[in-house]
Amino acid sequence: MAPSPPSPPSPPSSAESPAPRRLALVIGASRGLGLVLVDELARRGWQVVATTRGGDGELRGRTAAHDGRLEIESLEMTSPEQLAALRERLAGRRLDLLFVNAAIDQGDLTIDEVPTEMFTEVMITNALGPLRALEALRGLVAPGGTVAVMSSEQGSVSLNTEGGYELYKASKAALNQLMRSHATRYADDGLTKLLIDPGHNRTRLGGPDAPLDPGESVPAVVDVLEAQAGVPGLRFLDRHGETVPW
Repeated sequence: MAPSPPSPPSPPSSAESPAPRRLALVIGASRGLGLVLVDELARRGWQVVATTRGGDGELRGRTAAHDGRLEIESLEMTSPEQLAALRERLAGRRLDLLFVNAAIDQGDLTIDEVPTEMFTEVMITNALGPLRALEALRGLVAPGGTVAVMSSEQGSVSLNTEGGYELYKASKAALNQLMRSHATRYADDGLTKLLIDPGHNRTRLGGPDAPLDPGESVPAVVDVLEAQAGVPGLRFLDRHGETVPW
């Protein structure tokens, strides 16, 4: 009798199947902390969609290094129309992380020296814009996913015991308050909500004399993001995962 033909190999079990790649959308990634954040997430195996307002030369140069893990989208975060268009382009995809990184600083002026136009610009960019982005794009976040915003201990009212940078501090405090309202309104959605204080870093915003190197502080921030994933509710945390006082 002829031997029976060999049985076909069994399909790999779920334990052997590769885990799906986590997907992050990083708003404001053309330079500074946002750019380093994109690099770190991609290095850890995340698929990253990164947005830029225009000149994306430095970000574009990262695409080859990240071997298909980085996609670039154009976005003016303060434009509701562009936010809606981005949401349509990403429809059907589910984000594990939506991270909004955007801030400007117009110098160390006392509030009586701040022109109305400057006040408006800083507040729109640092507070209104990030929360509009969360509102527009939160529907793309997967159940149990994370929405996060780059904040600062400069937005802590209780820690504001030294003078300086009054407008920037006010804008970050406004950001934190708006995020608190957002979290209250969506208290039952099961998403992790984070305000992140990355510390004072050497970037265009932080200045050349800042004490922290983004190459060291941003990986710590990503550690916090990954550690907090799946824990619903709002927290205001620093790069070490410690609570920042409101």
